[in-house]
Amino acid sequence: MSYVTAHVLDSVTGTPARGVAVVLETTDGTRLATAETDDDGRVPELGPQTLESGDYRITFRTGEYFAGRNLPTFYPFVTVNFTVQATEKHYHVPLLLSPFAFSTYRGS
Repeated sequence: MSYVTAHVLDSVTGTPARGVAVVLETTDGTRLATAETDDDGRVPELGPQTLESGDYRITFRTGEYFAGRNLPTFYPFVTVNFTVQATEKHYHVPLLLSPFAFSTYRGS
């Protein structure tokens, strides 16, 4: 059983990306949770406290974030697919973001 957190940093400004909408789903499209990044660019708890082992996806609505800053972007959504293992308790999905590039990794 596991849970998910996220963090978005705007690499153009070097600051947390506040107000990014985030969606957690199963890979078959069943929506489990929605949230928005806080003032520190974080989602401290996304979805149920317990996720069964399996494949999931987290989608960051980056187009809306950049539109609110009057910036064009090539990536209106960033979707990260990941696998939850029963032996792991916490999955952290950080996103480094700019209008024309992004990077993500398995956080701690």
